[in-house]
Amino acid sequence: MIGARDRTITRTGRKRPVPGVVLGTVLGIVMAGSLLSGCGKTAPGRKLYGPNCGICHHGGDGLPGEIPPLAGRLDVIASTPEGKRYLLHVLLNGLAGPIKARGESYDFGMPSFRRLKDEQIALILNWLISRGKTTPLPVITPEDVAAARPDVLDPEKTHEEREALG
Repeated sequence: MIGARDRTITRTGRKRPVPGVVLGTVLGIVMAGSLLSGCGKTAPGRKLYGPNCGICHHGGDGLPGEIPPLAGRLDVIASTPEGKRYLLHVLLNGLAGPIKARGESYDFGMPSFRRLKDEQIALILNWLISRGKTTPLPVITPEDVAAARPDVLDPEKTHEEREALG
């Protein structure tokens, strides 16, 4: 055997790969295929969340006393038509004023994300909603976003809408 680590020579003098090398190559191809097909791929809503919302809200857990958490709350809020509308208004118009979340008080301002497309806003909200435990999980569609887009509100008005939710 010459170069046993990489190849073996057959009786005919031809080189052929060692079985371990073949197995490694096959596994590499399978793994590359699964990555390209979407297995292990980051959810589109999570990708959009990072550079838009994650800068302040981090992974969705917020920062105690500074930035309210989102994970495990938005599914509950979105479970009513009024709650869905409020969430859409927050992303489209921003939010200003004191709020309570998980027993903590927060007084901050959130900018509008009106610049995002309807589908992008729906993807972000649905990714956050999916982190909750409500069954069945509420769903926000791009059509829901489009229907709320004409409602141009001051961030303070969005805060009033939140207060009305209770």
